[in-house]
Amino acid sequence: MSELLTLAGLSVPMRALRTLVAEYGDLPAPTVGVTTIYPERLELSLHKGLGEFEVWRAALDIDPGQVEFGEQAGNTWTLIATAPYAGAEVHLIAYGSALAGIRAGTGVGGGDA
Repeated sequence: MSELLTLAGLSVPMRALRTLVAEYGDLPAPTVGVTTIYPERLELSLHKGLGEFEVWRAALDIDPGQVEFGEQAGNTWTLIATAPYAGAEVHLIAYGSALAGIRAGTGVGGGDA
């Protein structure tokens, strides 16, 4: 049986969040996640496109080569990276429309010639 995790057990990601707010309070606001499943992790999710990811990636000094690209259901692209920050593991993820989704929404081609 595992030991009960208290709120104090989540202090590492919360401290990292406080530090991020103090240092980078002018960056786009992410959705913030802290969980007992990964008590050392701070998750920052960006849902307004992939552009905000780059600003955060640069601020966290994440090497571009560490960024993973993914695709969900053919209409959503994801960028994911993890980096240490203020003692926590920061998991940065962004979601944006895939090119096919953008084309479908605008009626711009992309079909067979």
